[in-house]
Amino acid sequence: MRIISGIAKGRPIKMPKGTPTRPATELVRGAIFSSLANMDASSELVLDLFSGSGSLGLEALSRGAGWVDFVDRDKRCCAIIKENLASMDFAQQARVYCLNVQRAIDLVNKEYNLILMDPPYPSTEIDSILQQLANSSLVGCGTVLCTTHSSRRPLKQAYSSMKMFKELRHGDSTAAFFMLEN
Repeated sequence: MRIISGIAKGRPIKMPKGTPTRPATELVRGAIFSSLANMDASSELVLDLFSGSGSLGLEALSRGAGWVDFVDRDKRCCAIIKENLASMDFAQQARVYCLNVQRAIDLVNKEYNLILMDPPYPSTEIDSILQQLANSSLVGCGTVLCTTHSSRRPLKQAYSSMKMFKELRHGDSTAAFFMLEN
């Protein structure tokens, strides 16, 4: 696993040992960030949920994000994210929250420009988390939310007033993009 573009291009991403982490592939990360670039999505303030190794948030930082908050409940993942941030000189542009995603959504009090989610594919919590996000102060009028999920488990087209506006499929991986409806 490597950073695919930006100032840290080619730098290796360390993976947490002994965890079931399945990081977004380079193909999927590339498709996500190409789509975000095409829509001129702001990445000044980014939230990376189910961070695992931190690959999505690290990619955002490499491509110019101003700040990234990483959230993962596994202490091994949190430790490896901190290592990755330090090795790429991004530690001053990020914070790692080592707690579950639902609790983080309730605790963090910021409106993000971009929210990235890469939950475990077998998770049954994705719909409830998207609903919780749609009703939270983390999502504002200009926020773009992108979540990966298994192509075999489609998501709803809307969660409250947050509507899906784009989907990218790559094998068993799908990236779904949401925004609040005006």
